[in-house]
Amino acid sequence: MNNINTLQPIKIGLISTSDRASSGVYVDEGLPALRDWLTRALKNPIEWVEQLIPDVQALIEQTLIEMCDQHQCTLVLTTGGTGPAPRDVTPDATLAVAHRVMPGFGEQMRQISLYYVPTAILSRQVGVIRGTSLILNLPGRPKAIAETLGGVKNDTGEIKVHGIFAAVPYCIELMGGPYLDTHEHVVKAFRPKK
Repeated sequence: MNNINTLQPIKIGLISTSDRASSGVYVDEGLPALRDWLTRALKNPIEWVEQLIPDVQALIEQTLIEMCDQHQCTLVLTTGGTGPAPRDVTPDATLAVAHRVMPGFGEQMRQISLYYVPTAILSRQVGVIRGTSLILNLPGRPKAIAETLGGVKNDTGEIKVHGIFAAVPYCIELMGGPYLDTHEHVVKAFRPKK
């Protein structure tokens, strides 16, 4: 199943939530960082659905619903708005549209970030399923996005703390989605031995 020509395409939704970036105060770095990492990590052809929106819970909910229900994105990644500030409402919006909560994703994201900063405990990132879509809230900074997805590696490239994306292909497979194959130098997808 590792022939790139036989891999099913995957539709991925990317949402960056930021009042300032969406109003043009500064350039959004979240969407390009997500796109770059996923392009390097996945062997599957990818179709992108992207939105840059302000930190408004109703709008985030609406955008998540559209990506899952109308666009049929297999995977939806958000970036930004996961802290304790009053305008950080991405996890609230995500939980509001969820059919099932996948608490391990949030736990692991904080574990990865705790390796770098003690303020990781302030993050409220969540992972949920809506219909046939997996939704994951990621941090806003490009470096933190890459760390969260790929994990913590030592100087020789060995994994010290697994990134969340190692579990994403198997999760999507269990949900009835397409088989995802990864470039192992970026991230190795974990599947139990049969």
